[in-house]
Amino acid sequence: MNLRIPGPTPLPAAVRRAAGAEVIDHRGRVFEDLLIRCSNRLREFYQTQSDVLVLTGSGTGGLEAALVNVLSPGDEVLAVSTGHFGERFAAIARAFGARVTQLDVPWGQAHSAGTIAKALNDNSGIRLLLTTHNETSTGVLNDLAPVAELLERLGSRRPLWLVDAVSSLGATDLPMDKWGCDVVISASQKAWMAPPGLSFLAVSERAWERIDTASCPRYYWDLREAKRYARKGQTPFTPAVSALAGLGEALELMADEGLPAIVARHRRQASQMRSGLRQLGFGLLAQGECASPTVTAALMPKGLAATDLKRRLLAEQGVVIAAGMGELKDKVIRVAHMGFCTDQDVQASLDAIEAVQRTAQTAGTVSTV
Repeated sequence: MNLRIPGPTPLPAAVRRAAGAEVIDHRGRVFEDLLIRCSNRLREFYQTQSDVLVLTGSGTGGLEAALVNVLSPGDEVLAVSTGHFGERFAAIARAFGARVTQLDVPWGQAHSAGTIAKALNDNSGIRLLLTTHNETSTGVLNDLAPVAELLERLGSRRPLWLVDAVSSLGATDLPMDKWGCDVVISASQKAWMAPPGLSFLAVSERAWERIDTASCPRYYWDLREAKRYARKGQTPFTPAVSALAGLGEALELMADEGLPAIVARHRRQASQMRSGLRQLGFGLLAQGECASPTVTAALMPKGLAATDLKRRLLAEQGVVIAAGMGELKDKVIRVAHMGFCTDQDVQASLDAIEAVQRTAQTAGTVSTV
């Protein structure tokens, strides 16, 4: 099977072996060494001197963990949404009593630092800024560097900056310390080539100061406890031991390849995917520099609906892709090229799509959309 959805993503053989090995004692020395090694490797890819905490939970769990630790009910929050997962980040903040101003960007477009600046100037009481680095529902990569420059100019008036990097970190350049991000969240099942079940949070010193005064209730997601246990090479509660073992192996593979090579590979394969889809008659939802290096959202040509193409690709070719989300469900396919992916995997996906298009046309089952 050729798994080309935006997570979970395929696992290298070495990662599968590590994740399938005998379970170890999560209070023992072997686990301690594993957790510390993973945390240190993650810091390299986050490009930070801050703590990187490993939690057992999905990417959404990581987003909630970030929010409940820095948020007090009634806080003013600016949530910038470029798609479904930006909307989810905002919804989590609302669920915990934040007063959310949601800045909606048309799907398929990236956010603008100028628009964010205006929203911050219009409401000087905003305490948290939520942004999504890579939006998998639309295939958009948002440029964070101009936002970093904007926040630096604000000085002491700057809000705390939370970045959803669930589907970007491990595949893109995100220098957390250089850009002044306060909390950056990612998850194992995306570009990290690891099993689902782990989320990662890097936390700045500014964020730790807020954590000490924030009043949102928290227990399982209490980062103060996670930090205290991490100092001992442990977690407060039973972790996803097998997923962590797989992550440890994946991080070593990634370190061997090196971040610059990983970033270049993802950009090359994204270009390969987009070029191939255009040749097959697809449009692109995200254009130019804002097109994601980890997932392509392609507009369907006249013919098969996205859900039909998805179904037929699995049944006839063994290729798994995702359809669009929300109002784009039948108008867009989403094909991932993140993590453990080769140029041959990309080409195989394109060949499969072409084959399904051809058989659908021959059989006369093409339906207009």
